[in-house]
Amino acid sequence: MSRILLAEDDNDMRRFLVKALQNAGYEVTSYDNGLSAYHRLREEPFQLLLTDIVMPEMDGIELARRASELDPDIKIMFITGFAAVALNPDSAAPKHAKVLSKPFHLRELVTEVQKMLPAA
Repeated sequence: MSRILLAEDDNDMRRFLVKALQNAGYEVTSYDNGLSAYHRLREEPFQLLLTDIVMPEMDGIELARRASELDPDIKIMFITGFAAVALNPDSAAPKHAKVLSKPFHLRELVTEVQKMLPAA
């Protein structure tokens, strides 16, 4: 089963995302800030980091950069209302990251995750 680490500071959004991804057959571990998510990444491997960009303690771009250093094979998807920040070539965002702009439908999220990860 593919494992996803979700970092999203909005409690309602995080709850909806976890439920949608679990219903699609993924194992999801979630955190409400980037720093806690980073500490978990250091403990065990995940196939996908799904992260908001604007979060307390550590933003999603920094989290993604550090995740890529820990595991160059980890797939990264940003979910954000600030897509221009992630797409800015001057940002430290990993170049292979996918960006899904808010608002999006949960089905769209699941479809994009399924494209990035092996079938659950």
